[in-house]
Amino acid sequence: MAQVNKPPPSRRRPKELKPFYEKPSDAETSSDIIKEARSSLRTVRTNRPFTPLEDKRTLFGGSAARSPSDRPPSAYSLGARHFDGSDVRPKSNTRLTPLDHSPSQSLSPVSPSSSGESLPQLAKPPKPPPLDPSRPASGKRRTHKLKSALSQDGNSVQILPQPLERRLSNPLPSPTPPGDDQLQRRVHSGPKERTRPQLEEGIPRVKSADSVPVHRQERERIKSSGSTRAESGYVSDRASSGSRSGGSSREEETAEEALYWNTKVSPVLERLVPQHTGTVKESEEKRLCASCSALYNVLDEGAMFGKACKRRRTALRTIFKLTDVSNPRVQLQAARLMMALGVSGNNLNMLSKLILKVSKDNSNDALFMEDNIIDFIVDLLKEIDFRTHSHELLVYLTGSIRFLTQSHKELLDRFVKLGTVGHVVRIMASVNETNSESGKLAKGSAGVMLQLISTMRNFLNHKDHQTLFMAHHAIPEICRSMELYPSDADTMMHIARIFSKLTVIPECSTVLGEYPSAFQSILALLGRYQDQRDMAVRLCFALGNMTAKNDDFRYCLFNAENAMETLLNVLRHHFVKSLQKSKLPEEEPAKSQNGDGESTNSTNLTEDVLIKIIRVIANLSINNDIGPLIASNENCIDQLMQILDYKNVRTSEELVLNTVITINNLSFYDIIGSEIVERRMEISRLLLKLLMNDNMDGMIEASRVFGNLSRAVEVRDYLTSKKVDEMMVTLLDARNREVVYTACGVLINLMADENRRHILKEEGGIKKIIDVMVDFGRSDWQLAGMVCMTLWNYSENITSSVDCFGEQEAANLIDKLVDFLDEDTAMEAPEGVEWDAETMEFMRSYWRTEFCPVASQLLERVEKHQSDLVPIGEAP
Repeated sequence: MAQVNKPPPSRRRPKELKPFYEKPSDAETSSDIIKEARSSLRTVRTNRPFTPLEDKRTLFGGSAARSPSDRPPSAYSLGARHFDGSDVRPKSNTRLTPLDHSPSQSLSPVSPSSSGESLPQLAKPPKPPPLDPSRPASGKRRTHKLKSALSQDGNSVQILPQPLERRLSNPLPSPTPPGDDQLQRRVHSGPKERTRPQLEEGIPRVKSADSVPVHRQERERIKSSGSTRAESGYVSDRASSGSRSGGSSREEETAEEALYWNTKVSPVLERLVPQHTGTVKESEEKRLCASCSALYNVLDEGAMFGKACKRRRTALRTIFKLTDVSNPRVQLQAARLMMALGVSGNNLNMLSKLILKVSKDNSNDALFMEDNIIDFIVDLLKEIDFRTHSHELLVYLTGSIRFLTQSHKELLDRFVKLGTVGHVVRIMASVNETNSESGKLAKGSAGVMLQLISTMRNFLNHKDHQTLFMAHHAIPEICRSMELYPSDADTMMHIARIFSKLTVIPECSTVLGEYPSAFQSILALLGRYQDQRDMAVRLCFALGNMTAKNDDFRYCLFNAENAMETLLNVLRHHFVKSLQKSKLPEEEPAKSQNGDGESTNSTNLTEDVLIKIIRVIANLSINNDIGPLIASNENCIDQLMQILDYKNVRTSEELVLNTVITINNLSFYDIIGSEIVERRMEISRLLLKLLMNDNMDGMIEASRVFGNLSRAVEVRDYLTSKKVDEMMVTLLDARNREVVYTACGVLINLMADENRRHILKEEGGIKKIIDVMVDFGRSDWQLAGMVCMTLWNYSENITSSVDCFGEQEAANLIDKLVDFLDEDTAMEAPEGVEWDAETMEFMRSYWRTEFCPVASQLLERVEKHQSDLVPIGEAP
């Protein structure tokens, strides 16, 4: 075996024998050795606050920061009348000039009314004109696809021109032909000012549908003549290549498109008209849904999705009527068709309202899984932005996604798969950037941000939420929102829930802590919303997670403005609240359901806030620079002591234990000005109640504090008067490592006083403590070293090993020390345990530093006084 550095010779006598509680100049004290391992004892663990399941789907909460005038209504009526039937009508940017033309013929009178006035005679609608076979077909786009769709049995069909369609049911008598000065078309005229002369065939003029094609030769003649016909009721089809809505005119419709529309699309549209409004029977539902699917398919086959459909307006007008049907499946199918046809403007807002209306009822969630509705919603989200679209549209659309991802796992997975997280973060960045540039909150941005943040909170329920949030840089944008909307309680509540879950993940916790203003913003929220326990408990939990293992973050939090003041104010506030609740007459507490289906009440939630704040203080106290400052904070120590005084470990176990752990951390700093040192006797009396309790965890934590406090002789006297020394000897029999460890810690200091050492031998403690070293030694060299420290202090005035330890105990102690100081024997793994190379090196390091120095000195002392001779003057 390779040679290693041997421990100091076991027979070397130290220059000066001192108790271990006095710090030698050339060696570590027992407290120094314990201090190296204290990190595993000082951090406080706690459970993540339960996230309740939202059973109601409401867009806005009760935050006073968003005035009703700054947010769209969450309750509204919706029907076909709210949609714009002229969705594709081109819009002119030129103000129209009124027409000077007036009809030269008077209206035909009918029977006079009671007032003596005559009403116009209403004529029957004329029959449509015959087909014009001479109309040429343009066939510029989608001709091949339309022909294929129109073909029967693979053979081509003859393409016939579209007949002129008559829509006006009450045509008026033709006016007198206009003069030449009226035939000139105005250069900057709007659509209603574009006129043409009366047809020579004498066909009465009717309003043209957007589906009527115009003969090319006639179109040329109209273009050259331009007769005024505003009074005739005939509205010509208009080119709209540059219109905002993107609709195309009938003038560009090819013969193939016209025939496809008449033979394929029009029959389906006729079937799509609902027979009834409101609630419909199941048979009507099935018929309408089947017609919607059929229309979707024929539009898809004819490449008529989006703004390319020439008769898009006609189709939309029919689809809009479906919104009057009070059936969620029919309404969703109508929404699907609207999204496929690419509605815009006001109709897009109405569409988002329709989707939100259906998504508000969780029983409709499964309907969204049908067809490709989710795909259309995500595609729509992809195209919108806060700078270019109305805040109403964003609120309703993102609110729908929020509701759909709230509790339906399959929908959540679907949205995530389609990249919704990235789109939501992009819109968040747009809102934040707009507000940052203007220096004030844009109108409606608070309502939009609430929906976005709530949706991000839902995404935390996805199994890959860590990857999603990290990949899309969501955490910095959430932090920016926290800076911009601190007064919006609902949004801040969702942010607190996000942070409480993300900070459990070390990588996410690091990203959050590295954001420049993260700690200051969280503290500001904590101070602002200290009355809101749901938020306070989550914010403190997040702070505790960030400071649990990162020393830099402890500095960041402690150095934030008014950090300790804020934490202690919130602690005091909720401690007083808890005392007030405990004094109320006992009654059945109001219960609510949490995320795990368990019930909680307000008292437990108040204590949970106290637990999370105390955990933050405990984590801060780990830092060697911060710990002494907190230990010297009178307000902090006073509040911790009040918790121990008023709270019972049986009813408030976690709160009391965390408080004791925090006091233990702070008691480690034995400095001038420490409130722990100044009030150690008060603390000892409070801890004695816990030590005498049958709660094992409470006993362990109290013993750890006494291990530090018993450095003072008055504390040791107090413990002895309460027979705590006898209790510690009894605890050596425990098979629990932590119990034995803490008992040894107290006994190390108690054995420093000669008048207390007899207890160890009288209570059989010598044999017990040697057995502890034998049982735990090879797997815990730190505990074995503490055993040696206890025996070292105990044997300070030794004259005979036999008299000091007992004959059998002394011999047994020498044998075990010799074995354990041999490296080959010491590094043998316990029975049934296998160590890898890394573990072996770790154990060897602890053996050299924690055990060998004190064990070698103890062995030298015991062997030196091991003799069968009886000293003179001590004979019986």
